[in-house]
Amino acid sequence: MRFLERERATLAKLLPELDPALREAPLMELERPGSPGIRHFRDSGGPGLLVPESHQGRGATALDALRVQRAIGSRSPSLAVATTMHHFSMATLVGLGGLGDGLEWMLIEGVASSNRMIASGFAEGRSGAGILDPSMTATVTADGVRINGVKRPCSLAHSMDVLTASVMIPREDGQGDELAVAIVPAESEGMSVSGFWSSAFLAGAESEQVTLTDVLVPPELLLRTGTTSGEQLDELQTAGLIWFQTLMTGSYLGAASALVERVLLNDRIPEHERVRLFVETEAAMATAEAVARRIDAGDLDESALAQALYARYGVQDAIARVVPRAVELLGGLNFMTSDEVGHLAACANGLSLHPPSRSRMTTQFSAYLADRPLAIA
Repeated sequence: MRFLERERATLAKLLPELDPALREAPLMELERPGSPGIRHFRDSGGPGLLVPESHQGRGATALDALRVQRAIGSRSPSLAVATTMHHFSMATLVGLGGLGDGLEWMLIEGVASSNRMIASGFAEGRSGAGILDPSMTATVTADGVRINGVKRPCSLAHSMDVLTASVMIPREDGQGDELAVAIVPAESEGMSVSGFWSSAFLAGAESEQVTLTDVLVPPELLLRTGTTSGEQLDELQTAGLIWFQTLMTGSYLGAASALVERVLLNDRIPEHERVRLFVETEAAMATAEAVARRIDAGDLDESALAQALYARYGVQDAIARVVPRAVELLGGLNFMTSDEVGHLAACANGLSLHPPSRSRMTTQFSAYLADRPLAIA
């Protein structure tokens, strides 16, 4: 069947071992706490997906990554959401590689060659802050900086090898402060994981609370940007948000696609209903692909961020139409005899819960339409 054909072909090309492993596991096993999905992703080389081949990665483009996330989401929404956070961290580090002195690329190569998982401690666009604006505090000591703070929810909390977090530290020349990305090994003293996610939906993403209490980060694990918020780093924040919105959109569209696929494979469902769902779902994917192509073209300006948000909210609307119709067409027996249909339906709606919400962006979009800069609420 041609539905999801490109997405699964891309996944097979870049991570050939992953889809067979996910197919062999029941959906609800992949979606539970302690899911084997993250292990399969690691074993298949997934952590290096966005790392250039010249640095021992898989060299995926943004379009490739979008298709991979949709393919993974169709097998396990939890895994797609969790790995989007890893890819977001990696995209940020790759962006920092263009600003730094080479240490960033050593870290990036280490992630790809050793299949290390990176959890994100960034703010992710919280109200009044940029993606890399610090949500944790840092105190300078003779041995480095000590970090305190909490990140919740933090996907990959149990499987991470490293946590990335933004902190404000004094500049080396003594002229004010600068933003830096702290690389915090998971085994660091003072770093702990505790329960937070109590919902059964997306439970396989390991989205728990990560607490840092006087965690020492040595100077060699601080990636300095040389800038403060509002300067060059704004470009990095914009790029990070575009990547985040695009890959998360693909992940949740994958969950919706899993339901549509079940409809398309059911010959008892009227042909016109199957085609209708197929067309709407593919139109939503085409919208997201347009943003991915802008990323690949290096077009990561304010207008690209606006388009990424438009696309994300448009896909949310498409999911809101497609998912209930798919559930209805699959019928009550499918819903009553298995948790899968209800689980996929609930997970697919999670896209609307990620920042920035559409309601919080109303004033900002109105100002943007009047030729003022785009702000993130």
